[in-house]
Amino acid sequence: MTDTTTRRYPRERERKSEQSDEQMSESAADEQLHCPECGGALATDEEHGETVCQECGLVVEEAEIDPGPEWRAFDSKEKDEKSRVGAPTTNMMHDKGLSTNIGWQDKDAYGNALSSRQREKMQRLRTWNERFRTRDSKERNLKQALGEIDRMASALGLPENVRETASVIYRRALDEDLLPGRSIEGVATSALYAAARQANTPRSLDELTRVSRVDKDEIARTYRYIVRELGLEIQPADPESYVPRFISDLGLSEEVERRAKELLRTAKDQGVHSGKSPVGLAAAAVYAASLLTNQKVTQSEVSEVANISEVTIRNRYHELLEAEEEIAGV
Repeated sequence: MTDTTTRRYPRERERKSEQSDEQMSESAADEQLHCPECGGALATDEEHGETVCQECGLVVEEAEIDPGPEWRAFDSKEKDEKSRVGAPTTNMMHDKGLSTNIGWQDKDAYGNALSSRQREKMQRLRTWNERFRTRDSKERNLKQALGEIDRMASALGLPENVRETASVIYRRALDEDLLPGRSIEGVATSALYAAARQANTPRSLDELTRVSRVDKDEIARTYRYIVRELGLEIQPADPESYVPRFISDLGLSEEVERRAKELLRTAKDQGVHSGKSPVGLAAAAVYAASLLTNQKVTQSEVSEVANISEVTIRNRYHELLEAEEEIAGV
């Protein structure tokens, strides 16, 4: 009798405790749904971060934390564009950065070297991963081209937005089947040249030829074809956009830069720039401005920085000074 009673009581205590816990949770939930003063329904004021009774106006909670995003979206497309969940995508990678990338280091998470068997396993995984990432010829083409764009942009010191734009231009050319009969390197270089001009950070054809794997004539020919077929809107290169880079490479002052831009604006007013190479005009303006401000540099130094002949600099230099004298005479 005693043994049965002692065995039964703990079970009853457990059931009672469970019932009391359920009652407490139900009462807590009821308190959350109803006003503790009048029992009225509660409403959440998201604008002020408060929970208010709809009957008596009692503020039950205040300074609530909003776990939602700080932006608003009015359709599913806008929501997908603004959402920051997951890894960022980029057009500079052929798969937009969504696939897995296995590092080349044969080390574990603690920096310890892997055993020979583990190294062989990781090498096989890398091989299969590369095969899965480039499943067809189009993806292999895109991977090679984007690698070329990144390499040339790094050599020319172009910013990331130019690389992104060049990647988009190349993708469009690939989608519209403009590559047959043209080299991957030629189209990639032309896309980078167009992107640099669109972003007002132009580079000359000679500069691109130095870092590209194709010659100048092919770059110019492919560039004209890409611009025409894709309908790209590219304004003529402004000589003033080259001046800051030349000034920085030559180590000249802001006074020289300001004077060079004034010379170029005067040349535009006089129509001297028509039919002239913008790189040659910019180089000549920098050379003339350095002489006018007593910060002399040689023609060979400017020629090396601008990658243009000294004869061109001398000819444009005289034209810029003549235009300046005409304005001064008037």
